[in-house]
Amino acid sequence: MGAAGSKLEKALGDQFPEGERYFGLENFGNTCYCNSVLQALYFCVPFREQLIDYYSNNKTLADAEENLLTCLADLFMQISSQKKKTGVIAPKRFVQRLKRQNEIFRSYMHQDAHEFLNYLLNELVDILEKESRAAKSDGETSSPSEKGANGPMSNHANGTQKEPLVTWVHKNFQGILTNETRCLRCETVTARDETFLDLSLDIEQNSSITSCLKNFSSTETLNAEDKFFCDNNVPFNVCSLQEAQKRMKIKKPPHILVIHLKRFKYIEQLGRYKKLSYRVVFPLELKLSNTVEDADAEYSLFAVVVHVGSGPNHGHYVSLVKSHNHWLFFDDENVEMIDESAVQTFFGSAQEYSSNTDHGYILFYERITAAGTS
Repeated sequence: MGAAGSKLEKALGDQFPEGERYFGLENFGNTCYCNSVLQALYFCVPFREQLIDYYSNNKTLADAEENLLTCLADLFMQISSQKKKTGVIAPKRFVQRLKRQNEIFRSYMHQDAHEFLNYLLNELVDILEKESRAAKSDGETSSPSEKGANGPMSNHANGTQKEPLVTWVHKNFQGILTNETRCLRCETVTARDETFLDLSLDIEQNSSITSCLKNFSSTETLNAEDKFFCDNNVPFNVCSLQEAQKRMKIKKPPHILVIHLKRFKYIEQLGRYKKLSYRVVFPLELKLSNTVEDADAEYSLFAVVVHVGSGPNHGHYVSLVKSHNHWLFFDDENVEMIDESAVQTFFGSAQEYSSNTDHGYILFYERITAAGTS
């Protein structure tokens, strides 16, 4: 990327952010799905900082056992510590580890970037939880230890800690949904909480993220074979299948909101998946209004993983990233500056058949911290 790199440096000139690095990632045949997500995560600054911090504080652990977490931390360290400001890095160790660990990513077929992101975040959480448990059992045999992967650990008397561990991955990406079901006979509301690391939204033609989120939280009636078993026996002895209304609300919005647009849909008549090229507007600033608390959570867009291509089984992934108020376009080895107005060219196509096949697929928003919120 020599010429392209110097071109990027020229374009930014004296506005090149102090200490920042813009590196393309080499593609190993079909690894654009991986490269595009890694760039989005690298420019998720709180995640990057905590990952590098974790790595620096766990040097011995990194030498002892290689896993996806150590490989990712190693890659991010490699990028951030480069002497040059721009260039290309081969994420070889990370990709080899990924393929060794999960056969889905071993083939040279087109892979799904969302599936990869999901797998990676869950894998990082598993590794951190295992390490924390190991540190805890070591701490119990010696002295209470504070070296957990996620900051100070709470040691309860009699080992009664039942709280699920909250890792720094959770602190960035995890939100809580509440699933409310209201029995239409006795009006009792049953609420069940569930955590999420990203939200997958159904999409419609000529819609927006706001309308997709409204649909996600809209009330659905459960009747016929979908009736709800209400076990309430006061004031009526219901304890039977009843018609009910169900809706999903965001109880606790995450710090980093990842939205996956469901662009690949199984079409019964065709017997296969089809890509929906629908135009879905995603704003640079987003207000989440369907939360349990009345206060709107405000977010700012900082990365978009884009699927390029007309079908689900072939194509390419690139990413758009906002860094220090500049928008950059990452396409494997190539990195270039783009104008903020170019982001809207990735909303999708208003007509079904269009020559534009570059569509926003995964959106990364960071919460704008207002006074009084954490």
